[in-house]
Amino acid sequence: MAKPLTDQEKRKQISVRGLAGVENVADLKTNFNRHLHFTLVKDRNVATKRDYYFALANTVRDHLVGRWIRTQQHYYEKDPKRVYYLSLEFYMGRTLQNTMVNLALENACDEATYQLGLDMEELQDIEEDAGLGNGGLGRLAACFLDSMATLGLAAYGYGIRYEFGIFNQRIVNGWQVEEADDWLRYGNPWEKARPEYMRPVHFYGRVEHTADGVKWVDTQVVLALPYDTPVPGYRNNIVNTMRLWSAKAPCDFNLKDFNVGGYIQAVLDRNLAENISRVLYPNDNFFEGKELRLKQEYFVVAATLQDIIRRFKASKFGSTEFVRLDLSSLPEKVAIQLNDTHPALAIPELMRILVDIEKLTWEQAWDIVVRTCAYTNHTVLPEALERWPVDLFQNLLPRHLDIIYEINRRHLEHISKLYPGDVDRLRRMSLIEEGGIKKINMAHLCIVGSHAVNGVARIHSEIIKNTVFKDFYDVDPKKFQNKTNGITPRRWLAMCNPGLAEVIAERIGEDYLRDLDQLKKLLDFVNDDAFIRDVAKVKQENKMKFAAHLEEHYKVKINPNSMFDIQVKRIHEYKRQLLNCLHIITLYNRIKKEPNKSWTPRTIMIGGKAAPGYHTAKMIIKLITSLGDIVNNDTVVGDRLKVIFLENYRVTLAEKVIPAADLSEQISTAGTEASGTGNMKFMLNGALTIGTMDGANVEMAEEAGEENLFIFGMRVHDVEALDKKGYDAVSYYNRIPELKQAIDQISGGFFSPAQPGLFKDLISMLMHHDRFKVFADYEDYIKCQDKVSALYKNPKEWTKMVIHNIAGCGKFSSDRTICQYAREIWGMEPSLEKIAAPDDPR
Repeated sequence: MAKPLTDQEKRKQISVRGLAGVENVADLKTNFNRHLHFTLVKDRNVATKRDYYFALANTVRDHLVGRWIRTQQHYYEKDPKRVYYLSLEFYMGRTLQNTMVNLALENACDEATYQLGLDMEELQDIEEDAGLGNGGLGRLAACFLDSMATLGLAAYGYGIRYEFGIFNQRIVNGWQVEEADDWLRYGNPWEKARPEYMRPVHFYGRVEHTADGVKWVDTQVVLALPYDTPVPGYRNNIVNTMRLWSAKAPCDFNLKDFNVGGYIQAVLDRNLAENISRVLYPNDNFFEGKELRLKQEYFVVAATLQDIIRRFKASKFGSTEFVRLDLSSLPEKVAIQLNDTHPALAIPELMRILVDIEKLTWEQAWDIVVRTCAYTNHTVLPEALERWPVDLFQNLLPRHLDIIYEINRRHLEHISKLYPGDVDRLRRMSLIEEGGIKKINMAHLCIVGSHAVNGVARIHSEIIKNTVFKDFYDVDPKKFQNKTNGITPRRWLAMCNPGLAEVIAERIGEDYLRDLDQLKKLLDFVNDDAFIRDVAKVKQENKMKFAAHLEEHYKVKINPNSMFDIQVKRIHEYKRQLLNCLHIITLYNRIKKEPNKSWTPRTIMIGGKAAPGYHTAKMIIKLITSLGDIVNNDTVVGDRLKVIFLENYRVTLAEKVIPAADLSEQISTAGTEASGTGNMKFMLNGALTIGTMDGANVEMAEEAGEENLFIFGMRVHDVEALDKKGYDAVSYYNRIPELKQAIDQISGGFFSPAQPGLFKDLISMLMHHDRFKVFADYEDYIKCQDKVSALYKNPKEWTKMVIHNIAGCGKFSSDRTICQYAREIWGMEPSLEKIAAPDDPR
């Protein structure tokens, strides 16, 4: 098998667009050597690969800094409205290559490192992923930052600088094992500590009502130390800021409470304060009501709001005399977007600042809060909605509890005027849920305290209005909107799939990376043999490259001519990796039954992390690896079917696997996946989708034509009807022979001969309490997979369908999503104008 070209070799041979200028390369080499000289410790004359990586990163960062400073000055001069995107997760991945792409430096750096005898891909591989997120929600935030900078919005991402991000996953004997992600151990060249903007955050204490107003006293203080990371727009010289807070104990932390003898312990106890930013909670779509988590949520909100108000008051760059004292214009100058309910405390915290500190009346303050804040809902799964025990609040944030009670009192007064005597409606709409343990419903707090509430795909936004938040929609329908998610085409095409990006640019120019709707022009080439050939060739090269990667890192050999059938996402019952497993078993049984038939060869790859405490998800991983053990070692099957679990799925692995995929599995139960964004990445990179009518799949089918996706299974109304009737899994088991055989094999220990009863819990769940109705969609899924296999045998027709899909991707750019947020929620106007580069005269 011919060794596939590396991306570096490919870049060498593709167009000279944006190719390095000679002087640019010379400058880069000079700067690289300068940085290398300062990176090396005096007594070490031999540079390591990591030294080279840091030298290259710092060289690239030099190009950011001037633009960064100039952008911030530009904002202070223009005094635009600013948007603050508050998120407990930012799943950034690696920064080096993305920065080079956005600054048009990639070719020059490639040439410079090549001349220095180094391999740029090797250096890029040294960078640790910034894994400060669990999955969709955190990765969306990262794409949004890219788009906000590209669209020239004065935008800031605010979150927590977790010392340990999402755990590294190892598979040991088929089981997931978690390892701490010590991503900062070698330092992070992309961040800059800003101790001059350190802010105090208060916890515990008590509330005093004085003649001078309400005071929150006797609190414990933790300091929030900001670290800034530059976020470059695409080739427009704009560099925005992501500011992440790190927790620090104040110098006198606990010392004042101790006599001399307790000094050592007092210093050791500083860790208690600093634990706040230690680790990311590894749950996706699951609420864990721990005090430390609530501390994290308040910590980011309290520090951020102090920063927002400081910046609002001192709106002129470097000016001390111009200070805004009138906070009534805050909503004209500030938009706060709450990414899910995690930063919901921004609402009571802003009330506390305005009422207790700035001495506004309640009515004035509330008007400002509602006009400033907006809320994005990311899930309708009940176990994911945050409900905090009142007792926890009483202890940790007593003043905020008072404020939430007062918000609720006024809210319920308003509702009872609208619906006199409707006690049940008051109960349903209250921010406080009565019951065994009194709880605060954070989604209700967000809805009441925001001027806009949005879902993240059209079908999801409809579900919100019709079911979960119907009562709120009835009261204020204008508040509810839809903003279908998107992905940045810079990282998810130009950077991860340069071959395809180039083939497209040859046909329609390269402006499409700024305006993804231009991909529609590719419909003119659906029947163009040369274009069909080029698209298929790029896919084959990507597959060979990924096969080589698997062989090197997983020690597995796969057939690059087989269909790469891929499902990568968090392991969760609602995402139905189990349905995929049933297809694997069915396929396996069919091949065993008729080994001489002409089967379409498949390599089925499943990847994703399971939350450490999620037993069922961990069992699903064990089942997948067990299937692989049997299937991959069956000589009758050979390389017609292979099953691989992709270990430690993360942004960096996604960038390799997505360009190589033929088939993308998006098979959640209709009505459970809010949107999905992996589905969009696969579509843009030339994979076909097999999926249910759920989340953004619905709009993908609309944009590309439903005939160009493999849609199967129940729709939302079918699921609702089945719920009413009662879902009886056993009836499907008894009626469908292939399903019965697969289930009997799992429960009988065929795939776990050493432990025959290993999967009894999974089988019991599927048969008796499966909320996500795997069996109900099994038959249609298998039939649909047969259609996939048949089409794959006709490469030309397959590739034509791929082109229809790529051409239909325009809507799924995060640029489009952010334009809609800006115009319809934040009251801001995006701009594609470039600002002057630092070396240009202004």
